[in-house]
Amino acid sequence: MSLEKRLNNSSSHAPQWLNLQLIVTALETVQDLIVISLCIGLFCFMVLELREMFFSLLPPLNFQEVTADILFLLVLVELFRLLIIYLQEQRVSIGVAVEVCIVSVLREVIVRGVLETPWVQILSTGAFLLVLGVLLVVRVWLPPTFEGIDPERRLASRNRKFSEPEYSSDSVAINRQFNSH
Repeated sequence: MSLEKRLNNSSSHAPQWLNLQLIVTALETVQDLIVISLCIGLFCFMVLELREMFFSLLPPLNFQEVTADILFLLVLVELFRLLIIYLQEQRVSIGVAVEVCIVSVLREVIVRGVLETPWVQILSTGAFLLVLGVLLVVRVWLPPTFEGIDPERRLASRNRKFSEPEYSSDSVAINRQFNSH
């Protein structure tokens, strides 16, 4: 037996104890358990933050602290939504991730105050928000590869559609010639 045949045989047949599908399924289950634990932890943290926010509403009222707590809760809600989408669809939503970034950046700007922040930082924050906004708009035109649609498979099926009429008409002509003899 040649070396090439041995290499092909060893690479095409994995050992029986190594069931790759079972390993992948187990790893995906562990990953889902990690995300579920993150959801539970984040939910508990949101409840604690909500409690803190209600305590900050008691007199004396600090408007900046209440605003920061509300905006922080919104960031946590968006993160929770991102984790839920991941559990449902097994993907990270680009739109929700960008929204989390936008809300987080705006929270920092609002909490620190625009007038008290150096102009260079405001300019860079504005540029960052502009890039995030463009990404939010551009993601609409990105191909939906996350919904089980494989762009390569779609391209291959489109190429097959263009080549099938020629192939099928040729095969019909060949069959007619073969059957006539």
